[in-house]
Amino acid sequence: MDLLLKGKSVIVTGASQGLGKAIATEFAREEAAVFISSRSEEKLQKTVKEIREETGNNDVNYVVCDMKEVDQMKTLIQKVVDKNGTVHVLINNAGGPPAGEFMKMTDDDWYHAFEQNLLSVVRATRHVIPYMKRQEAGRIVNITSSSIKQSIDNLILSNTMRPGVLGLTKSLSQEFAAHNILVNTVGPGKIATERLMQLNAITASQQGKSMEEIEKASISDIPLGRYGKPEEFAKAVVFLASFANTYITGQALIVDGASVKAI
Repeated sequence: MDLLLKGKSVIVTGASQGLGKAIATEFAREEAAVFISSRSEEKLQKTVKEIREETGNNDVNYVVCDMKEVDQMKTLIQKVVDKNGTVHVLINNAGGPPAGEFMKMTDDDWYHAFEQNLLSVVRATRHVIPYMKRQEAGRIVNITSSSIKQSIDNLILSNTMRPGVLGLTKSLSQEFAAHNILVNTVGPGKIATERLMQLNAITASQQGKSMEEIEKASISDIPLGRYGKPEEFAKAVVFLASFANTYITGQALIVDGASVKAI
């Protein structure tokens, strides 16, 4: 299937590693003009080099951007437009908020999670919508979590912020449908990334168990019997963000190996 992404201008935020990197790599395979961002220039340089080598697509570039900083976000969008002329696709991706219990979270923790995981999506989307409206076409995919369907123990911040992104997704999909701007959200279940390993390490420490014990118990809850691969998640995202997708919008897709039991 031709995803109709060749030459399309794509932004993937939070893409120096993990799911963001996997998503950017899949876009590069489709010959899109890809910009990635994160806070670490060293990691971005390494990731761009790796994606170019793996895909043979040299039209992969980066901009250092902390998604909580308004001026840096504006600079990111402007640099993409200066080079590519517009933005066709925006993937809003940011690292998950810290794990922890409700009574241990401070106001600063809540504000940080709000800015990183909800307000950053609002701001980035606000900046790209004018370009998408002008060309009467655009695709936005917001990366969230399986917590938009079923709450996750010890992730109170994620359980709160991620559903907010889902509500935003639904509203945007309705408001901008007339301009052929399709907006969806995709939530990962247990995908083998650095984030999952960090959460497993926290659980192991809290329960006084080994990482091997925690991983075995974690995988036992997945009907497919294994963690997902980042590239498996990325392919779902890239389809929804492609111009082969012409009618799916306002939806929430969970990529989880059937581990979420909520309907």
